[in-house]
Amino acid sequence: MTATVVLAVLVVVLLFGASVAGLVLLRLRAVRKQRNLFGEWPIARVSPEHIDPRFEPGPFGPTPASEVSFIGRGPYVVDGGTSDAEAWILAVLAKDARLMFEFGTCTGKTAYLWARNSPPDARVVTVTLGPADVASYRRESTDDAVDVQFALRESSHTDFLYSGTDVAGKVEQHFGDSKQLDVSSWAGRCDLVFVDGSHAYSYVLNDSERALRLAAPGGLVLWHDYAGPRHAPGVYRALNELGSRIPLVRLEGTTLVAHRRPREV
Repeated sequence: MTATVVLAVLVVVLLFGASVAGLVLLRLRAVRKQRNLFGEWPIARVSPEHIDPRFEPGPFGPTPASEVSFIGRGPYVVDGGTSDAEAWILAVLAKDARLMFEFGTCTGKTAYLWARNSPPDARVVTVTLGPADVASYRRESTDDAVDVQFALRESSHTDFLYSGTDVAGKVEQHFGDSKQLDVSSWAGRCDLVFVDGSHAYSYVLNDSERALRLAAPGGLVLWHDYAGPRHAPGVYRALNELGSRIPLVRLEGTTLVAHRRPREV
């Protein structure tokens, strides 16, 4: 074998090895970022301005149309917390909403931002599983154990970020299992609905069904934690199934999924 042939073989081996290493690194990066390596997730990705023109950026980024009162997450780890981008989007959407409904109060941050940024006559209804209600949580065989564990861990608050503030009077707090929640008094009236309760598959289905009933014509429903099959498998599975029946989009740069109820003709 001549030196030229040996050199050519070595080049091929090195290139093949580099290609394999590159694929491995891409795969690891995809896992870290919860993205599919060879394709998008089933729910189409769109820019936030797709759901509301106030998110249309100007030459300097977000415009004054999207200005809100805001508390950022900063460097702190908060159980069940939205990212700064997600919290900002939710706050902007509240600016002209009169009735908002939230599944999963957690720390009360979303309820507070909604109350702070919505019109003076607006009302925020939020429901969570309180510490005294944990025994009523109805896990089903379809639910991932990790999703259940997170739901129960985050059901530990009786006071919230909005408690004691000057907008607390706009918030109507409910405690209990969302599977037993009667939403008939708010059905078809909500401008904004946020599903961020238990990530267990059976609960995402339950809360989604109720959320769609709550939305007014033209109202917007959003879900949190659509971040791939490894992050919150119940959310990923339930929303992919729902997306095969109704139009859903996921907002770029976030883990939010959205659906706007068509306006009645």
